[in-house]
Amino acid sequence: MAYQSTVTSVQRRLVTLKGASEGTRSIPEEVAVAFAYGSASFAVMMATPDDFEDFASGFSLTEGIIEDISEITSMEVVPHEQGVEVRMTLHQDRDQRLLSRRRQLAGPAGCGLCGIESLEAAVRPVRHITTELHVDVPSVFKALVQCRENQRLNALTRAVHAAGFWSVEEKRLVAVREDVGRHNALDKLAGALARARARAEQGFIVISSRLSIELVQKAAMIGCPMLVAVSAPTNFALRAAQAAGMTLIAVAREDSFEVFTHPERVRPR
Repeated sequence: MAYQSTVTSVQRRLVTLKGASEGTRSIPEEVAVAFAYGSASFAVMMATPDDFEDFASGFSLTEGIIEDISEITSMEVVPHEQGVEVRMTLHQDRDQRLLSRRRQLAGPAGCGLCGIESLEAAVRPVRHITTELHVDVPSVFKALVQCRENQRLNALTRAVHAAGFWSVEEKRLVAVREDVGRHNALDKLAGALARARARAEQGFIVISSRLSIELVQKAAMIGCPMLVAVSAPTNFALRAAQAAGMTLIAVAREDSFEVFTHPERVRPR
């Protein structure tokens, strides 16, 4: 569901060593998105105005608010003048657990930990990955190419991130989501997979950004055993992935990549 256009064409002046010229550029929209459970607002994020149901579902899963998509019993996307509110109703037992750990989170697009109430919450233990999945090298390269080819918004704006999921069984990228925030893109992807009942442990996620601890935490929450990123990881992310049994591939290009943790999961063919 789209709240408004995700891209706007604006006037700009291009300045080069040879002079200046007038023209236009496509830039991404962003809007405040509030997640409400029951009657109480829980989090507000700045995000690309699209895929709200995926975003809310994925956020609920990766933040540990729910364990299964079926625990959301209803969802409504409500546009407001100031932004968009996604209202969700949870199963009663899950709603009671949420009340005991409620936080207020106001997050800019680039920040995945803003609003966390304690250091313990920020560095919470990462869920351990138990799948025996193995991935061949050609699949990693194909996933990178297919993810780039499916970045519609980024092709227009050069200003948004993408998260895609490669299915080992289907040997293709089965879903891609884009957003101005890399954490939002991953949440949207997680929601899309959950709503389609796709199993995250049967493939890997490609991210068009650096690998930070929040992305490892979120991928682990949905049971994904491997993250592939185009930029470098942080050491915190490496330590968490190593302890969780997750394979981290980074500095990934269409002809090379670096494996930082659990390389045994990556096979030549």
